[in-house]
Amino acid sequence: MTQATDTKLQPTRSRASRIIPWLSRYAPFVCLLLLMVIFSFLSPAFLSQQNLFNVMRQISIEGLIAVGMTFVILTAGIDLSVGSLVAVAGLTAAIIAKGTTASSFSLSADEAQGYGWFAAMMGAIAVGLLGGAIQGTAITKLKVPPFVVTLGGLSVFRGMALMISGSGPISGFEADYRFWGQGRLGAVPIPVIIFLAIAAIAFVVLRYTRYGRQVYAVGGNREAARLAGVNVERVLLSVYVIIGFLAGLAGFVLSARLNSAEAVAGMGYELNVIAAVVIGGTSLFGGIGTIFGTVIGAILIGVLNNGLVLMNVNPYVQQITIGLILVAVVAFDQFAKSRRLK
Repeated sequence: MTQATDTKLQPTRSRASRIIPWLSRYAPFVCLLLLMVIFSFLSPAFLSQQNLFNVMRQISIEGLIAVGMTFVILTAGIDLSVGSLVAVAGLTAAIIAKGTTASSFSLSADEAQGYGWFAAMMGAIAVGLLGGAIQGTAITKLKVPPFVVTLGGLSVFRGMALMISGSGPISGFEADYRFWGQGRLGAVPIPVIIFLAIAAIAFVVLRYTRYGRQVYAVGGNREAARLAGVNVERVLLSVYVIIGFLAGLAGFVLSARLNSAEAVAGMGYELNVIAAVVIGGTSLFGGIGTIFGTVIGAILIGVLNNGLVLMNVNPYVQQITIGLILVAVVAFDQFAKSRRLK
């Protein structure tokens, strides 16, 4: 009798063992398609070219950072400081571009003594790299948990942004600076092109290079990776440098898009970026995830926010919805992991 019962249950368990990994891998893409179908029926304007490009432009800044966050979370780390680092990088770019902390939308001859958009971009990236390197060093050398280090970084970088700006915006950039945030190549916004180009490079690095395999190895089993000859500390340091680089670039692009840099820029980015990565299928426990999933996760959040706006839903509901989805995805991730271990 017992043998007959086990035989009946075996196909069910087999199907479940196949369905759960499939859902874990493709659920974000399926949910994105369902959301797009639903919003297209509820709002005819949703599928217009202008609206779809608006969605992509809106997610491009956070999407850039989410690509870097994927590297960090793949190693079972976290970075809560990215929003604050974006603010510092944006202010640095603004000061270099204008040569002043003056806040005006009309550049006079006296004010237009800056060093141009390229120097500004390099300055923003340098700040991001430095911030990422400092935090990565504290994590690897001082053995302080990533959560604590980056939580401290969130406060430190935001305070630095307030000191640099004097609590006021730095605004009014030349056209070649604004191009990187407001320009288009054909119908495609420049920030979207930057985001997709960075995502494509990251996809190749993680999937086809030795370094990418090392990132997955460190996140999957740190001790096993060390015994296999992987320099674990170097890999951990590098992922925080990568996210610092992308936060710096995002700060530059954001200031160009808004034609203004300010200390409150990037507030709340941490939640949306982490949500995009986790919703896209990257495990908070490390070792599992893809850049493609992160891109889908970022687009899903953008589509959700845009659709709710078109339906005149209270903006506070959007944050509640994203938070609930994040908790549900992490709960499913834990469930799927427990099933894989059985």
